This record gives sequence, C-alpha cells and structure tokens, in this order.
Amino acid sequence: MKRHAAATERNSGPIAEVLAPELPRHGNVLEIASGTGQHAVFFARRFPNLRWQPSDPDADALNSIAAWAKDAGLANLAPPVRLDARDPRWPVAEAAAILCINMVHISPWAATEGLFSGAGRILGEGAPLVLYGPYLEDDVETVASNLDFDASLRARNGDWGLRNLSRLDGLAVRSGFARTVRYAMPANNLTLVYRKTPS
Repeated sequence: MKRHAAATERNSGPIAEVLAPELPRHGNVLEIASGTGQHAVFFARRFPNLRWQPSDPDADALNSIAAWAKDAGLANLAPPVRLDARDPRWPVAEAAAILCINMVHISPWAATEGLFSGAGRILGEGAPLVLYGPYLEDDVETVASNLDFDASLRARNGDWGLRNLSRLDGLAVRSGFARTVRYAMPANNLTLVYRKTPS
C-alpha cells in the first residue's frame, strides 16, 4: 500500500538541486531509510543515469516503496531491499553514493554509527555519504521549532532526538570520512556531504 508524506513532496526538489553537483554521473546510489518511496521515485526520475537502490528496515515501508516503484515503471529504480543500518552485514555490497534522509534524528544513535560503518565498507575513496535533516550546531542558534521538534522526539523515544553536528563530524572522522560541504535547506534543515577519505 502506498504511503504519502507531504514533507517529502516539498523537499524533493530542493534536495535534488544540491544532490546534482555531489552525486557521481553513473553508478549505484543506495538510499537508506527510504520511507514512503516518494524520494526514490523522484530522484530516479531526476537522475536517469544513476541506478537508485531504495531500502528500509520496516516491512510496511518496503511495501509502500514497491508500490510507488511499480507505478513509476522506471528502469533505473531497483526493487527495495530490507536494510537496518545497525546490521553488520548489508544486502548491498557496493555503491557509488549513499543518501540518507531524515533517519539520524528518528533512530537510536547506534543506527547512525552503523550508517557510517556500513558506508565505510561499501563506498570507495572520495564517494559521498549524503545526509539530510535537522541538526544542532554549536555556533548557530537553534530555532524554536527545531527545539520543540527535538523535545517531541525525545518524549516519544528517549533514544531519538536532533544530533549535534560536531558529534556527527567526530563519528565521521573515526569512520574514515570527512565533511566536505554543508548546505542550508528550507524549513531549518541541512544537507551534509561526507566523503570517504584515503585509507
């Protein structure tokens, strides 16, 4: 059954604009936590030279992604695979890029650790790991709406919440990545690009 998220419709275009100069021209793009599947269809259509691989750990999400993909009928959109970022083995062995939208704050920190660990296994040197969502920054005042969102997330699950960007950058360095760019996005979100450093 198709799921629909209004926020996904709103942010697909702006995200695609910043992805354009960051993604490789060809290859496999693994999308972690694809959710409804709307992003996967939008980006597969927007970047026809890339093979888009959606994934999610949730069975209902996988069904929604499959329904969106079936209706879209795009040759470069692969069937979704079940993938929990925390798992030590992923069902995808290689990727030219990884995209993860709105997962880091709605999952335990262990999922973010697993995301960087898994990315380190399947990405080549210089390949991008792209994250999108709201973050806390030491040198930037957090808007009230993001503080309220953070409080609501933590009330729902004590392991959730907006992550501090400096902590994320530290994890990236320990995992063999370096942040190369920070894009300010609509609705007080950020797109962050981490690239795998030489081993």
